Amino acid sequence: MTDVNVDLQIATSDANIPEASQIKRWAEQAYQGEEPTEVTIRVVDPEESQDLNTRYRGKEKPTNVLSFPFEAPPGITLPLLGDLAVCASVVTREAAEQGKPLDMHWAHMVIHGVLHLQGYDHETEAEADVMEALEIRLLAELGYPNPYQD
Repeated sequence: MTDVNVDLQIATSDANIPEASQIKRWAEQAYQGEEPTEVTIRVVDPEESQDLNTRYRGKEKPTNVLSFPFEAPPGITLPLLGDLAVCASVVTREAAEQGKPLDMHWAHMVIHGVLHLQGYDHETEAEADVMEALEIRLLAELGYPNPYQD
């Protein structure tokens, strides 16, 4: 497993946040590259999530995870993957609504976000099939069941 340096920023008073070591483990699990890299994971409150979601996606509501891949200027190479904004209260609510253990849903959201940083997407059915299959495999390697199964 390639090393992923995680800059974890906690910008919420929500108490339902996993340990930093868990978040790092999930980010490393999702990273498909060969060279060490760095990712910033900012755990936010609903207001910050909604602000970012409105500004960058035109959706006026908080969301579980937003991904911002690092785009280096031409000629510059830095080992930066990008930034994730994870809304703790949305992840907690979704886990409860879906009847999933909270740590499993957190693992899924971190893996999902890190995959987005690497160019994976789910805009088309074919893209979704590839991304979801990878998420299912990576989560299974961590001992978690298929997050897409009812």
